Amino acid sequence: MLVSYKWLNDYVDLDGISPEELADRITNSGIEVEHLSYPGKGLKGIVVGRILSCEPHPESDHLKLCRVDIGTETVQIVCGAPNVAAGQKVPVAKAGAQIGGDVQIGKTEFRGEESDGMICALSELGIDEALAPHAEGIFVFDEDVPTGADALPYLNLDDAILDLDILVNSAHCMNMIGVAHEVAAILDRPLHISKPDPHETGKAAADKISVTVETDDLVPYYGARLMEGITVGPSPCWMQLRLIASGVRPINNVVDIANYVMIEYGQPLHTFDLDAFGSDHVLVRLARQNEIMQTLDSQKRKLTPNDIVITNGKKAEAVAGVMGGESSEVTSSTKKVLLEAAVFDPMSIRKTAQRLQMRTDASSRYEKGVDRNRVTLAADRAAELLTHYASAHVLKGIVEQGARTVPETVITMRWQKINDVLGTSLSPGLIEGILKRLGFGIETEGEIIHVTVPTRRFDVSIPEDLIEEVGRLYGYNRIPATLPEGSSVHAGLTGYQKLCRRTEQFMENAGFYQAFTYSLTTAEHASAFSINHSEEQPVKVIWPMSEEHAVLRQSIVPQLLDVVKYHLNRQMHDVALYEMGKVFLPKPGQARPDEEEHLAGAITGTVSEKSWEDDAQSADFFTAKGVVESLFDSLALSESVTFKPVKRPGMHPGQTADILLDQKVIGYVGAIHPEVQKDLGIRATYVFEIAIEQILRREQPEITYSGLPRFPSVSRDIALVMKRSVPAADLYRVIRENGGPLLQSIRLFDIYEGSHVAEDEKSMAFSLVYYDPERTLTDDEVNKVHGKIIDAVAKECGAELRG
Repeated sequence: MLVSYKWLNDYVDLDGISPEELADRITNSGIEVEHLSYPGKGLKGIVVGRILSCEPHPESDHLKLCRVDIGTETVQIVCGAPNVAAGQKVPVAKAGAQIGGDVQIGKTEFRGEESDGMICALSELGIDEALAPHAEGIFVFDEDVPTGADALPYLNLDDAILDLDILVNSAHCMNMIGVAHEVAAILDRPLHISKPDPHETGKAAADKISVTVETDDLVPYYGARLMEGITVGPSPCWMQLRLIASGVRPINNVVDIANYVMIEYGQPLHTFDLDAFGSDHVLVRLARQNEIMQTLDSQKRKLTPNDIVITNGKKAEAVAGVMGGESSEVTSSTKKVLLEAAVFDPMSIRKTAQRLQMRTDASSRYEKGVDRNRVTLAADRAAELLTHYASAHVLKGIVEQGARTVPETVITMRWQKINDVLGTSLSPGLIEGILKRLGFGIETEGEIIHVTVPTRRFDVSIPEDLIEEVGRLYGYNRIPATLPEGSSVHAGLTGYQKLCRRTEQFMENAGFYQAFTYSLTTAEHASAFSINHSEEQPVKVIWPMSEEHAVLRQSIVPQLLDVVKYHLNRQMHDVALYEMGKVFLPKPGQARPDEEEHLAGAITGTVSEKSWEDDAQSADFFTAKGVVESLFDSLALSESVTFKPVKRPGMHPGQTADILLDQKVIGYVGAIHPEVQKDLGIRATYVFEIAIEQILRREQPEITYSGLPRFPSVSRDIALVMKRSVPAADLYRVIRENGGPLLQSIRLFDIYEGSHVAEDEKSMAFSLVYYDPERTLTDDEVNKVHGKIIDAVAKECGAELRG
């Protein structure tokens, strides 16, 4: 919400309060001011000029020679704007002035004619061109602006703009009056808001139009005002400039007034050209399946029975609460206006806006909620302004269906509970004063208070809301910081959290960068690359942000692959990423999925650069597998983990293995299938995913220490020939199981396939180290264990000693 400091000053006297101080005090009250900007910063030498004459340039068919009175003198300025004309009052940058972009203006010459300054468009003064009412022309002041005066105040460029971060619990500040109430309470100053006078004529609107609402549950109130004798034209400059300061582009006086009142009151309004509307009856209903309507942005929209539409009894003329229809748009020829002021169901508006991808200023306000008791006030304010600035004749009364107002909420509680929760000792008088500053009514009965909450504060409904209001107005920074009483206060990490941190540190030490991705994905990707395939459907979100974020993920790998693609598309060819995050696993018979922490990694490109002594090394299956093995080694679990070759959807059939902990699958590692890589537009990429929570929540083995060896160890190399289908892991297991306590370590140092070995066989060479910490081993002892190992691998793996 963009808030103009000058506009706000109309409602609350800000004398003595600078924009910076106001921003700080609003932020300290619980509504963050994200940014404070000064639109006129850096501008100087800009004055109001009056164009005395405007003649064609003798050497150009589009330039004009303008004689301009700038107050102190009359100067000649060459101007190429299509809308420049004699008699206009315009912003003029004098010679020596500075305009937007720190551009200096000096005397110059255009095709032989001197130009002493510049007549400015708003975009040349730093205003976003998309917001300028005359995108291709100069800005023209109202006639009452004094010639020669400093132009910045009349352009609102001496203003300050506060950008408020409006969350759901601060939706009452999505309008200027709401912000004014807030600021008045913060500063403890009076509020100045006058009641609008619609200047109704003697004719009754109900004699001209009628309203029927078929969906009372979704449209609790619908009101329509009727105005005749409309003259459509530009809105007054002050209104245009306030709209621009609020981020809204001026269109014409009728549309601008509707937008202005929406920003002022927070109540979206819509204006229909009644003659183009094609009926004197307004019917509010649900759309028909596949009903087509062309909206104001010239797009044809396919509607569903979940969408509310405003119709003329036959066809839809507006998508309720979102956008009007092009066929009944207000144009320069409009004479009769039907003004809509209604209340629509927030959930319905949100779903429609999301499905149609039409998030508008109106829909965002309806989604967060509007003040039901201020709807007709907003309609009256618009009628008042249309009377003044569009020559409207406002017909008497509002044609409506539904209750105009709703009762205010009354909250009853012990006043002492406020102190109990906040940890303060505020007096009843101070609490009462804070609530009254907020505009709340209060009655006291001993220890009990009855607080009447105005309907504009629809975010306040329970005692805890009142406590928050008192706390933020009193000042969170004034509440003492204390720890809970007792000796059980512990602010350290849990054992599980420490292991998570340790795992993250290991991954970063291994050269991986941490990624954070959405837990929401598409239905197509939700169950892709999951560790354990489930027949259960992935969990869908009721109100997704978009189709790309509609389903809870069961694996982290798809999102990591998207991040890899993002980096590769930006010429970052060497990528190593990891993420520790939640996956959501549906279970039969459970309404909610199980949440489980997983660790996933992805690596592609080069893992070591070429140097004078080594060639460059690219990532491969063993790179990813080595990281996983080292991780388990750091957790003292390497002896319990094995790898088993498997085929998985989306993975390379010859370079993928399941990770087993105590013979239970807890993850996988491998290469992405070449076809998947081609579809994604990525190069050879290797991934792993581990159900890390299952591992870290296990009872962790105690760390033991061994003294330095006092006796020599014995090394024996063994070369074995076996079928190529026998995995090295099986040999490791058999050797470890039969080596007994004397076998200290096993290392595979060679794999050979080629001559002197059958085509379906391979040779693997291991280095075995035997050691006893208490004595020196004899050859007989080592030979006995070594022979047992050779017999075991021959029996269980079909491996023979290589001759």
